Amino acid sequence: MNENILNTDVQNFIRENLNIDIVSVLFKKPFFDSISNQEIAQQLEARKKSEKKLPTWFSTFDIYYPDPLNIEQTSSEITAAYKSEIILGKSVVDITGGFGVDSFFFSKKCEHVFHCEINRELSEIASHNFRKLGATNIKTEAQNGIEFLRNSKTRFDWVYVDPSRRNERKGKVFQLSDCQPDLTTELNLLFEKSDNILVKTSPLLDFSIGISELRNAKEIHVVAVDNEVKELLWLLKKDYSGEIHIKTVNYTKAITENFDFRLLDEKKTTAQLSLPLSYLYEPNAAILKSGAFKLLGNQFGIKKLHPNTHLYTFDKLIDFPGRRFKINEALPYTKKNMRFLNIYQANISTRNFPESVFAIRKKFKIKDGGEHYLFFTSDLDKRRMVLSCSKL
Repeated sequence: MNENILNTDVQNFIRENLNIDIVSVLFKKPFFDSISNQEIAQQLEARKKSEKKLPTWFSTFDIYYPDPLNIEQTSSEITAAYKSEIILGKSVVDITGGFGVDSFFFSKKCEHVFHCEINRELSEIASHNFRKLGATNIKTEAQNGIEFLRNSKTRFDWVYVDPSRRNERKGKVFQLSDCQPDLTTELNLLFEKSDNILVKTSPLLDFSIGISELRNAKEIHVVAVDNEVKELLWLLKKDYSGEIHIKTVNYTKAITENFDFRLLDEKKTTAQLSLPLSYLYEPNAAILKSGAFKLLGNQFGIKKLHPNTHLYTFDKLIDFPGRRFKINEALPYTKKNMRFLNIYQANISTRNFPESVFAIRKKFKIKDGGEHYLFFTSDLDKRRMVLSCSKL
């Protein structure tokens, strides 16, 4: 950590040149003594990445930024704030602290926060920024979080862990056993130090695998932002063996969409099916990840097009946690009907359909975008069909 970067004139330069071409910075003469242009470029690039993702850091003077990759890997403020609402207690230890976004938001809810980060420079950066942000109740530990827990005599109200999903041998990984720390072997230690554990995993992790390997799961939270699943959170309770509750949230610019259910209820429910009616409903990404396909339809009184087609239909327009469309045409999928539609630009989606979007575009010479929405799917009788829709 080069403290010269915190000099006022350097900070002013970084703030005033947000949109400068980063590559050009690298090839210019040094802007400042004791600071390389590479360091300046790193600060500029990382701050630019923080503008929308981390507005609190972006708007605070004298923030020191790490490698831009750390900004890419860290939680956004919106997801960190969500996690802070889950944790209730006086003390929490973040054993994979990183840049410290989660720890900062935990500090708004808990009296004592411990931030462990094995990378000493990143730990120093986080510690400096906590001071600038006024988070005086965070204690930083520049060490391996697992070793911190192993050597600590304290029991905490919560342990939070976001295992690293990158390693030198395999690059980016998704299985729990490939991550660091490996929770499949360290979970006993975590439960020795706390009754409550919150784990962030890859959004790609299969529910069944997570439930098997992260025992004592009480809640699973699926967090999406602008219809993209960003985080899968597992609330583990020591000795818990009851029903698992699934909580989904999708943050959009206009509204926040929530849908919660019990995993066992989904398994017991039977889906209602129908041919296409007046309106089409497409669940948001968080619900699709959660697998609440039967309960969703029954709760909103809408019907699925097919057991394996996660699109719904109804003859009335209702509020719904996802996208809504007016069905203009519902036709069997044939070349003749595609010519009848006479559409050469459209937004295309496929659900339970054998052909890819790319293949369909190529076959019928349909450009991307525009006001038309085409859904290629299968109906309850397994017949291939195309739905021409208008977005509502």
